[in-house]
Amino acid sequence: MVDNKLLPKLSQNLLEILDDEEYYDIVIEAGNDPYVKTFRAHMVILNYRSPYLRRILSTNKKKNDETLIILN
Repeated sequence: MVDNKLLPKLSQNLLEILDDEEYYDIVIEAGNDPYVKTFRAHMVILNYRSPYLRRILSTNKKKNDETLIILN
């Protein structure tokens, strides 16, 4: 059984992770030049929250510079 005091703290930690600009491991760029919006994300969260992104992330391999190729 989960302690009810743990859930609010866990929720707060997850919100902090979403705002974290230091430890992200995915950068998503959306839009066309000059109107490109950049989003920083965490692969593990995208993987567990979106079956669509899970498929994409599992099939895309890292390039030599450690960046992932994400679809256009």
